[in-house]
Amino acid sequence: MIKSFFSLILTSVLLLSTFLSYADEPTYVVGAGGTYRPFEYENSDKQLEGFDIDLIKAIAQAENFKIKLINTPWEGIFATLDNGERDIIISGITITDKRKKSVDFSLPYFPAEQVIVTQKDSKIAAITDLSDKTVGVVNGSTADVVVSKVLGKNSTSIKRFDNTPLLLQELYEEGINAAVGDVGVVKFYIKMHPGKEFSLVSDNNFESQYFGIAVAKGNDKLRNIINSGLRKVIENGTYAKIYTKWFDSSVPSLPLESKE
Repeated sequence: MIKSFFSLILTSVLLLSTFLSYADEPTYVVGAGGTYRPFEYENSDKQLEGFDIDLIKAIAQAENFKIKLINTPWEGIFATLDNGERDIIISGITITDKRKKSVDFSLPYFPAEQVIVTQKDSKIAAITDLSDKTVGVVNGSTADVVVSKVLGKNSTSIKRFDNTPLLLQELYEEGINAAVGDVGVVKFYIKMHPGKEFSLVSDNNFESQYFGIAVAKGNDKLRNIINSGLRKVIENGTYAKIYTKWFDSSVPSLPLESKE
């Protein structure tokens, strides 16, 4: 009888401890766009998925907090931090000095670099080799700006496309000599189309930028939590698994110390 009584007390304590532990986990509302594959997009069940989604879930698990994901259009996404509708936004956001004036960023989590894409047997080795080539870009993209500086904005050697799949299909069919685009989007396309063999060429003339996770200006507590979680998932190998799932095994090295 006494044994049963103490067993009941022990069970109750364990249940209470579990409940309190669960109740102590904060929930943060996370905004992410649903149109930037493979970083965040809606699947057939209208649920958000992608590299960014997997990453923020891993960070939340590492730091023992819960998240509520909400598909948030790019237009006005930063305002949702200001008005308190979102606690966190992760949406392939390039860290820039201009954006730092209105939001605070986590440590970098993805290199937002441009890359030259060519056929396997191409002799193109740098952006300067594009001067006499026909080059494809996504209309209005960062690549469009970069290539326009090399060839001239109104150059007839630049062919502009509505999206990356159309761009790389044209390269595959040899309608252009090279393409320039976002490294993450390009790598995902190549992963999804293994039969189409391309070479990727980096160039130091491309500006080195990174994606960051944004929180409201001055929310150092939440930013520190995110940074801690990001460090943990990088150090324990989770980041590498997520990166390989969406891109390839060439996992980038990331700066884990803040410059601020």
